[in-house]
Amino acid sequence: MVELLTVLAVMAILLGIAAPSFGELIQSQKASSTVNDFLSSIQLARSEAIRRGVRVDLVPSGENWSAGWTVFVDEDNDQKPGPGEQVIFTHPSAPPDMVITSVLTDQSPLYLAYAATGRTRTNHAGGQQPQFGSFTFELGKQKRKIVLNALGRPRVCTPKAGEDNC
Repeated sequence: MVELLTVLAVMAILLGIAAPSFGELIQSQKASSTVNDFLSSIQLARSEAIRRGVRVDLVPSGENWSAGWTVFVDEDNDQKPGPGEQVIFTHPSAPPDMVITSVLTDQSPLYLAYAATGRTRTNHAGGQQPQFGSFTFELGKQKRKIVLNALGRPRVCTPKAGEDNC
């Protein structure tokens, strides 16, 4: 009986030590999963624009990116899926408490547009100006970024603690 109580006490202590780390592991996995989903959506928008030979947009499903996002063929260049425009993919909202923000060359409204060439484009200067910048994903202590270069190619990085860039 004493041995059983000793084992239970040791297990309780170990569980108490491991629980906070396990919570951070879960947050890390949720952040990584959401970043990978968003990256896949960017790559889908780019490949569909090239394959179809038309402009394809990635836009938030609600007021911000955390509410989810939609990839669609934007025939009227208004950054909103409308009647007759084909929706290619819709992603549900991000995990609760995840904040997704973007800093792009054109942010009004929030959108990322790929031309038939596979390069990002804004609606300014006749659609010839590249759209580049970054998306930041924050969940608790977890922070990830997707950075887009001027050609529209994305890369994922993890900023160091206390820093915004990577």
